[in-house]
Amino acid sequence: MAELAYQAPPETYSLPLDRKGQIVEFMRNFSIETTPGSAAKINDYREHIAPGTKVAVTFLPGSDYRDTIATAARLRREGFEPAPHIAARSLKNRQQLEDYVKGLRNEADVRQVVVLGGAVDRPVGDYSDSMQLLESGVLDKHGIKKIGVAGHPEGSPDIRDEDVDAALRWKNAFAERTDAQMYIVTQFVFDAAPIIAWDKKIQAAGNTLPVHIGLPGLATLKTLINHARACGIGASMRWLTRQAKDVRKLMSVKAPDVLTSDLAAYWADNPNCGIQRVHMYPLGGMRKSAAWANAVVQGDFEMKEGDRGFTVNREIS
Repeated sequence: MAELAYQAPPETYSLPLDRKGQIVEFMRNFSIETTPGSAAKINDYREHIAPGTKVAVTFLPGSDYRDTIATAARLRREGFEPAPHIAARSLKNRQQLEDYVKGLRNEADVRQVVVLGGAVDRPVGDYSDSMQLLESGVLDKHGIKKIGVAGHPEGSPDIRDEDVDAALRWKNAFAERTDAQMYIVTQFVFDAAPIIAWDKKIQAAGNTLPVHIGLPGLATLKTLINHARACGIGASMRWLTRQAKDVRKLMSVKAPDVLTSDLAAYWADNPNCGIQRVHMYPLGGMRKSAAWANAVVQGDFEMKEGDRGFTVNREIS
């Protein structure tokens, strides 16, 4: 079994001055994502990630929310902290929302969720956005106080920029007038520059919600491009297309080492940085992405020249 990496940060500590130490601290306590479909292929999550790790569970368009409940319950049994998605546009009505949340609480002891609009062109029922779910009172009724909401560092293909900004203001106001413990979780990105610009923008606009930034896991360049197109990734897509000009690189596995190093530098050097932790999207599979993240948290890597990027010392296949 690979060395596992969950390490909650100490209550008080001094931020390391060297870039390697900052990367370790930046990646510490990372969360990761899974799907009910991929769960069926994983014998035991404890073979890949340490118990205590937060694991988001998707509720994909056209899927059955009961599969998300079952996956969350399995994660709880194996010692993890499930954070299932609740997708507004995939729910028919309040009764279905009630049944879903009640199942999450009773069967999986879920204590936090991620509330999303959901990637559905036309809502299947009464809900069209995450704010309606928050206002419903169903989460509060069932004792769920910790809530992740979507962040869009590169915009959204489905929502106008001004509506994205308005939604974030509304979510901040909701957090202020309720006892909900809210945070922002973003889509995966590939280049640090647009993320940093977005974080500075929302902090200047008054955002107070901590940001959990989405990092792509280890995958081939071809796989990353396909996922980026499917999810409407914006400006940082240019990083991928530049790489793809060399056809030989399409099947090479890419690690987010430069992105992680650049974000760790921003996080360490800017006291107003809103990014609090990393959320991994294992686009190339749980095994590779978790092994890489574990190695980074354990400090088992060597910095590249100029402190931009690094190489883990473990062989990951």
